[in-house]
Amino acid sequence: MTTSPSGPSVGLAQGSALYIAAVLGTGILVLPALAAQAAGPGSILAVVALIVLSVPLAGTFAALASRHPDAGGVASFVRLALGATAARMAGYWFFFGVSVGTPVVALLGASYLVAVLGAPEWTAFVVAPVLLVPPFLSNLGGLRFSGRVQLVLSGLLVAVVVGVVALAAPAADPANLSPLLPHGWAGVGVAVSLFVWAFAGWEAVTHIAGEFRRPRRTIPLATAIAIVVVGACYLGLQIVTVGVLGDAAGASPVPLLDLASASAVAPQGARIAVAAIAGIVALGVLNAYVAAFAKLGAALGRDRDLPHWFGRGAEPGGVPRRAVLLVAALATGSFAAIVVTGGSLTPFILIHTSSMVCVYALGVVAALRLLPRFGVGWWLAAVSVLLVAGLVALAGANLLAPVLLALAALAVAAVKRHTRVSPAAAGQEPASALASSDFHTRNPSSLRP
Repeated sequence: MTTSPSGPSVGLAQGSALYIAAVLGTGILVLPALAAQAAGPGSILAVVALIVLSVPLAGTFAALASRHPDAGGVASFVRLALGATAARMAGYWFFFGVSVGTPVVALLGASYLVAVLGAPEWTAFVVAPVLLVPPFLSNLGGLRFSGRVQLVLSGLLVAVVVGVVALAAPAADPANLSPLLPHGWAGVGVAVSLFVWAFAGWEAVTHIAGEFRRPRRTIPLATAIAIVVVGACYLGLQIVTVGVLGDAAGASPVPLLDLASASAVAPQGARIAVAAIAGIVALGVLNAYVAAFAKLGAALGRDRDLPHWFGRGAEPGGVPRRAVLLVAALATGSFAAIVVTGGSLTPFILIHTSSMVCVYALGVVAALRLLPRFGVGWWLAAVSVLLVAGLVALAGANLLAPVLLALAALAVAAVKRHTRVSPAAAGQEPASALASSDFHTRNPSSLRP
């Protein structure tokens, strides 16, 4: 079936919703309590620090996406700045590495949901696949449809979080707010390291930047709105978590339920509210990331870094249904691997996060070359380089998976060089040039060797 591009369809409200879902993430279910356990009231300072530190990274990717909107996202920025092989690495890291986290998100949401409802733990492996289905179905309808779904999901999530905070706040005990640093500044450092992953996700929406109407205006505004909303949600939750739970924070596998139960809401009402948060968080994150993975998969097909058959739908307004099916297959494989290896999520989370750090690393370096020298975006990128260097150092031995994906990208480059036919001999342009002609027409500098 032929897909007719309908043009960019994402406005400010839908774009903000996609950013909020990509960044807010499943960390909202457990991180406030874990950070409170690590740093006590000092965890509130950790949230404030992360809100400030997220501005450079978010601003860098917003500046890049608004200037170079393309389905390839960070991979396209890297292609413009560093060439095709580096772009292929960035694309593989996000598509094959970060996407490993797809079933992890579903399982985290399902585990929280079944714990809140008191169901046996094994039922999470039944609920998780159910949570995966709606995001894939909505993205088969394209961003015009899935963006509207995301707007509803993000709106519900923010409303429920605000409701829980408002209801729990009266139960806060001021005595729990002192001493400010019971575990010293080292505890605040631990809390910051926990929240780093809560404020990740700014790169995901770059893959659908071409779907934004007036990207130069809409993307920076959507990013700013998301920073404010995500920061307010985490800060509000952190304050009431410390104030209400105190030293008991982190002692329960379902801290949000403890928080809601401390309010005036009846126990059954608290369970329903927290179960709603778990379900909405998982669906919202999955909906945003499936859209990003699908657009990137289509871009990789367009540029012949995946079989060209997957390239349909990479253009603005196009629906990458073939790439959505490929992402579904990858998610199914990852979920099967989790089940076969005993259900441990840690190795898959580490592959996801270390791959994301590598995407960030190439993305911020590309930003230094692409953004106007000494402009606001350039300075944000310069600060981001330092921040990401620290994240790469923290990743350490967990960089094995990204290294293997980088070697795969180099192998593809070697095969392409070996099989390349000269234009004169073939009587036509190389296939790779034809495959990405739309992108290169709009970005002539991407034709650097």
